[in-house]
Amino acid sequence: MAGAKKRGSGSGEAGENDPNGKLYYRIGEVSKITDVKPYVLRYWESEFRWMAPAKSRSKQRLYRKRDIEIIQLIKRLLYEERFTIAGARKKLRELGVGRALDGPQLEMALDSDPWLQLKSIRDELKEIRGLL
Repeated sequence: MAGAKKRGSGSGEAGENDPNGKLYYRIGEVSKITDVKPYVLRYWESEFRWMAPAKSRSKQRLYRKRDIEIIQLIKRLLYEERFTIAGARKKLRELGVGRALDGPQLEMALDSDPWLQLKSIRDELKEIRGLL
């Protein structure tokens, strides 16, 4: 059954209402969703230590929707607002990674509703249990 979840429709989008119900995305999928090359994502992992996706037993990176949101925020800071890596790191530290994602500029509803947070945590735990 887990294989059916991973295949989905192939649309490659990780919107808040993901029709596939996916909890984890591989680096190639995240690259397509965010329009950031995989080698850039790996580099950002070394520069932004809180951007550390979980890894499967086969050492593949497993990104969550929250990770994708952080990547999109980093991309915006670096490419649109023209921050340096150090400047973006400092800005994220000042805001706090969680608070930075709550900002109105990204319009994320997940963090404002504690019931959605709990559902998300429960779904992630179920997915982890399924991997074991």
